[in-house]
Amino acid sequence: MSETWYYVDTGHATPAFNMAMDELLLDWHSEGKIPPVLRFYGWEPAGLSVGYFQKVKGKIDLDGVKRHGYELVRRQTGGRAVLHDQELTYSVIVSEEHPDMPKSVKEAYLVISKGLLHGFRSLGVEADFAIPEGKLETTGSAVCFEEPSWYELIVEGKKAAGSAQTRKKGVILQHGSIPIEVDDGKLFDMFIYPNERVKERARKAFGDKAVAINDIIPSPVTFDQTKEAFRQGFEKGLEIKLEPYQLTAEQLEAVEQLAEKRYRSDEWNYIR
Repeated sequence: MSETWYYVDTGHATPAFNMAMDELLLDWHSEGKIPPVLRFYGWEPAGLSVGYFQKVKGKIDLDGVKRHGYELVRRQTGGRAVLHDQELTYSVIVSEEHPDMPKSVKEAYLVISKGLLHGFRSLGVEADFAIPEGKLETTGSAVCFEEPSWYELIVEGKKAAGSAQTRKKGVILQHGSIPIEVDDGKLFDMFIYPNERVKERARKAFGDKAVAINDIIPSPVTFDQTKEAFRQGFEKGLEIKLEPYQLTAEQLEAVEQLAEKRYRSDEWNYIR
């Protein structure tokens, strides 16, 4: 008999709201108020999320972010910057003590990423897990999709989904980005390069490293079609049953308050 998790679909929301929602779902699960959760969401306006430890100064082109009408937000999770635009974003909130969750971050990635694997397959995409050879080399790039890390999803050697994980209050939060379309022109306007030539070279190389769903399937899919495919994928990959859950007015108010207090504050977003 499969375990029942809550399925939370918050539609498209602001970057600050999206990060506040993930934080509070983690808190509520930690407090025993809700079971494990799979959440899907989009971004309106598009956002640039930077990793918890990532430097903004000298790395992120804040003028570029503003020029395109995007909003910068700092995540609770580590890793590098991600432009969230035409994508489906997922988050998984589950106790560290859950019998199916390994203690190591890397092995927990593998378990949770099975949901992504089956999601891609339900769209007819033959994805695989990335297994970096030896120690993962790092280019020092500020861009998340430059290189896959352990158990991220790749299609024909190119990164097709990027994820990050944190553990707080006895709970695992893993969230990640599943690009449906990628505008790499806009993406590279978000980062500071020594000059235009270096920026152009990085942009050209990016096409060999990352891929979006609509680049690799015969008929383009919408946000809703992608969401349904990955909902089925997570049910199959994690062997769970998803029960739709509507947040109460009080819960939504708490999310808005946290979004305002933390995720819209310069103190949080520009701390590094």
